[in-house]
Amino acid sequence: MNKKISDFLQFITVDIWRVTESEVTKRKFSLYNIIKTIYVTIKQFVDDRIAAKASALTYSTLLAIVPMLAILFAIARGFGFDKLMETQLFANFGGQTETTEAILTFVDSYLEHAKGGIFIGVGLAMLLWTVLNLINNIEVTFNHIWQVKKSRNMYRKITDYFSMFLLMPILIVFSSGVTLFMSTVFAKMEDYILLGSLSKFLIKLIPFAITWLMFTGLYVFMPNTNVRFKHALPAGILAGTIYQFFQFFYISGQIWVSKYNAIYGSFAALPLFLLWLQTSWTICLFGVQLTYTSQNIRFFSFDRDTRNVSRRYRDFISLLIISLICKRFEQQDKPYTADEISSKHRIPIRLVNRTLSELQEIKMIHEVLTGEKEPEIGYQPSIDLSQLSVGLLLERIDQFGSEDFKIDKEKEFGSEWEVLLSAREKYLNSASEILVKDL
Repeated sequence: MNKKISDFLQFITVDIWRVTESEVTKRKFSLYNIIKTIYVTIKQFVDDRIAAKASALTYSTLLAIVPMLAILFAIARGFGFDKLMETQLFANFGGQTETTEAILTFVDSYLEHAKGGIFIGVGLAMLLWTVLNLINNIEVTFNHIWQVKKSRNMYRKITDYFSMFLLMPILIVFSSGVTLFMSTVFAKMEDYILLGSLSKFLIKLIPFAITWLMFTGLYVFMPNTNVRFKHALPAGILAGTIYQFFQFFYISGQIWVSKYNAIYGSFAALPLFLLWLQTSWTICLFGVQLTYTSQNIRFFSFDRDTRNVSRRYRDFISLLIISLICKRFEQQDKPYTADEISSKHRIPIRLVNRTLSELQEIKMIHEVLTGEKEPEIGYQPSIDLSQLSVGLLLERIDQFGSEDFKIDKEKEFGSEWEVLLSAREKYLNSASEILVKDL
């Protein structure tokens, strides 16, 4: 038994990541991808402490929930369907009537005071800042999971976020209309045994479908990167289903809250509301992690090997990639993209991306846009091919980074420094005679 467990762990953590598509059947490779996606999602969720990020978003949501609902209700009242918004709020806000009523009271008070006086200036600015801060925190969290370093610029934040706020009440009304329409249509089928059972099932499925689309839209829209719908949809369905079951058990479990109320009284609504927010955000962020892993699962191939790659092999990959780029450039062909280099020459994509990033930092290559219909990022050399030698590449790799420390390399450790420089000079001189394009 111990041997089987050990072999399984070896397969999950090492062997499965070394299997390439050409080595197994397509069905088996797809099964391996599913196993890898589940493993990486859970591992990254734990390692990156996503639950702690859900706690941070819970705090931000608590601060912004009244101003955010105030904006939504102001828009809804402008269109005349604020009562429908209230109904949806009671139906979906964690099943706590007292908390929902208190929040709606705050919203009404907020909108009443916003009509005039000094509040209309300072208060409106604070309202907008609080809402923008919450959505910005959501985007930053999503970007962190997606490993996107650059957020939307301020112009895009304002236009994208407020477009979302304008659309949200309309989508709520649309979903309510669809639910009502479907319920009316299916009610006419109750007389038929088969159709009656099917219609009841489909009516129960409507809230699930709406939640699936909501999560999927969030996963596609919020990260500042290109998220493919085919990867966001399964994650949205899974997260939406878990959320709906959580809602059911949470609302059904309100029976035991009577004992909780006996201890905390009316204050019990606050920790229960926080619990609902925390769990909802945790489910949502798990779906974000699943979407990222599903879309980028091939990035984790040879993951352990890539993290532990030797200095010599790293130099070899750098030399190999820049030689491929130079040959393409000399032949005036379409510039290589990272995906092309990885798939055509069987180099792990994570290692390719890391190497391309390092080559850009030492100013050996630069990015260019390639393709007309679907522009992609390609790479071209930044130095004249007649001067781009192997020695120059190795010299820039060696010298890149800081050397400004307080170690005395002039006197106390001068001999060690001189030995290192002379050894480097010997192999760099011989390598300087070989041009990269001639390899």
